Amino acid sequence: MEKIFLNGANVARINFSHGDHELHYEYIQKIRQISQSLNNPITILQDIQGPKIRVGNFPENSKLLLENEMVHLTCNSTIERDDFIRVDFPDFCSYVKPGQKILLDDGNLELEAIDQKEKEIIARVIVGGPLKSHKGINIPGVSINLPSLTEKDIADIQFGLKNDVDAIALSFVKSAQDITHARELIHQLDPSKRDIPIIAKLERPEALNNLEEIIKNSDGVMVARGDLGVEMPPEFVPIAQKMIIEKTNQNGKLVITATQMLDSMIVNPRPTRAEATDIANAIFDGSDSLMLSGETAIGNYPILSVKTMNDIIIQAECNISSWGRWCGSPTPQETGDDSYYITRAGYELSNDRNVAAIAVFTKSGGTALQVSKTRPQVHIWAFTPVKRIYHFLNMYWGVTPCLVPYISSIDDMLSMVEKNILTSKRYKPGQQIVLICGYPVNEIRSANLTLLHSLKNI
Repeated sequence: MEKIFLNGANVARINFSHGDHELHYEYIQKIRQISQSLNNPITILQDIQGPKIRVGNFPENSKLLLENEMVHLTCNSTIERDDFIRVDFPDFCSYVKPGQKILLDDGNLELEAIDQKEKEIIARVIVGGPLKSHKGINIPGVSINLPSLTEKDIADIQFGLKNDVDAIALSFVKSAQDITHARELIHQLDPSKRDIPIIAKLERPEALNNLEEIIKNSDGVMVARGDLGVEMPPEFVPIAQKMIIEKTNQNGKLVITATQMLDSMIVNPRPTRAEATDIANAIFDGSDSLMLSGETAIGNYPILSVKTMNDIIIQAECNISSWGRWCGSPTPQETGDDSYYITRAGYELSNDRNVAAIAVFTKSGGTALQVSKTRPQVHIWAFTPVKRIYHFLNMYWGVTPCLVPYISSIDDMLSMVEKNILTSKRYKPGQQIVLICGYPVNEIRSANLTLLHSLKNI
């Protein structure tokens, strides 16, 4: 795990679709220990399983489905027959009609429904292969009425809050109401964590119909191309990805692109050229973060996968001025938003040839995000006295977080900036930095001050 973070990763996503709380607690403790030993923040993103329909257990953890074989799916929990595929959603059979496709394991296996009964579906295997326990089921084109949070999700969120995860990713978000429901639940469970960032995973076509409201009500979104590519024809996924990234950037929110980015590296030590191009295009489109899943969770080359992605990202960003689609001009969130114009001014000042970095002081992380969205050509240093914000700032493009004590004057801010920036050995006295902060310093307010400062010897 330490080598993964040394090779470019800075966020740990813990998938609560697998494992138990004991295992997740162990992961969290290890990640915090590594973060402390490296003296670098590592964001812990709790990925909630969500209301996904899954198959049950198989005696040997898998069942081989043969092409043209007739299989029985049942949502009757009392049936114990090994030749039946049990489904964990009681109303599943009512949504399936003869002739419909049933996809299993992210679309790797395909069935066609032949006959429907109250608690049983008889289907023919169109595309066969091994089906493992707890793999997902999709019925393309059918909207299924599932709760936004299951009992397991609620218990998992409570566990995450208790163990100080830095952000929560909600699976299968379909509307802004799903975000609101989660926020209300978090407030009930722990009012002190009511502002924990929520990332909406966009995995269903319904979410695209409500995209603007989902973006505005969440702290960011994830383009979860796995389930999205099962629920809609694959030729539409690239279009959806570009639309999601563009709209999220316009609204000044975080956007993550995920799933199968280096899928071949689960078993191979080198990526395909198509995968390298996919990663670069996700950067050119304006993604803030890119996510690996199977490559690092179960793959043969987890460290090499991270290094490979990191190398491709660096090369893409060296050429982003030529090929980048995102112009760095988010829409102001409200009329008269001083912080929007202050960060735009900071961006313009950073284009001076002698400016080496932008320094931001923030208590909520909002100013750092606004600066990040302008996509300056210099590095962003974000200083915060709030530990949970310090951890989450990792998710933002181009930002290095620094945890500092509460500061009460501009002079103290500049001293803190010089101490951190010059000791990094990346800058030298005489270079300029742009400082963005709220003034008066000891008030909790949005950014309203931008100034140029020449670095001095410390």
